[in-house]
Amino acid sequence: MSFQPILPMGGFVGWSFLQRTMDTQLEAHARAPDRVRDIDHFRDRIADVRTVDELVEDRRMRRVMLGAFGLQDDIDNIHFIKRVIGDGTEARDALANRLSDKRYLALAEAFSFPPDVETPFADPDFADRIADAFQRRSFEVAVGQQNEDMRLAMTLERELPELSAAGRSDSANWFSVMGNPPLRKVFETAFGFGSGFGALDIDQQLVQFRRRAQALFGTSELADLAAPERREELTRRFLVMAQAREFAQASSSASTALTLLQNAAARR
Repeated sequence: MSFQPILPMGGFVGWSFLQRTMDTQLEAHARAPDRVRDIDHFRDRIADVRTVDELVEDRRMRRVMLGAFGLQDDIDNIHFIKRVIGDGTEARDALANRLSDKRYLALAEAFSFPPDVETPFADPDFADRIADAFQRRSFEVAVGQQNEDMRLAMTLERELPELSAAGRSDSANWFSVMGNPPLRKVFETAFGFGSGFGALDIDQQLVQFRRRAQALFGTSELADLAAPERREELTRRFLVMAQAREFAQASSSASTALTLLQNAAARR
């Protein structure tokens, strides 16, 4: 049986436990035979891949490739993934550039096929990077099966520093957050935005994200929020707000059930 992450409790206390035991749990997770087989297969084949078809039509290769970018749910969308990668990223109307979820853009950038390169993935370091990302993301998926909030917190820990280190403008960083569904959910929850927030004009959303960041953390710069201390504050607030929202929903459901029972009793 595959290793199951150990999460004795939720909330920030549970998160602190997960952080303390992360290396040990990741190591145990990585030894699962099915993942070892998939990664070995990917390493054996990727250096010789010459076409999009060779890359995407191999299901085990596809599982590692998509899993490394958090897109494992697209495992059966073969023609769609072929289009995402085959279009590349150079053309403005390339599919990856038009999709709001920028994980597809990252996938297309990583698995690009330059016209003058026969085997674009021959560098052993490339296979190592994809395999490491797949292992990390698959562990996050396993954590999410027990506690989705923990998985989202792990996404924040991994991706926020990467965004900050990319050297883009602050506006570009915020738009990247808005185009990444897991990251977006963390920020919307931590900032207390309601379900209708995403219906606002995209530029107005940027304004609101910045204002709320300034009010809560004393800065509107995403790079500042990526610093370890502020990132921990953000993670803590996200987990507290997520628990509060769950409690409110549970209380509302219990209240509704009680009202229905009282009404039924009154009619007898």
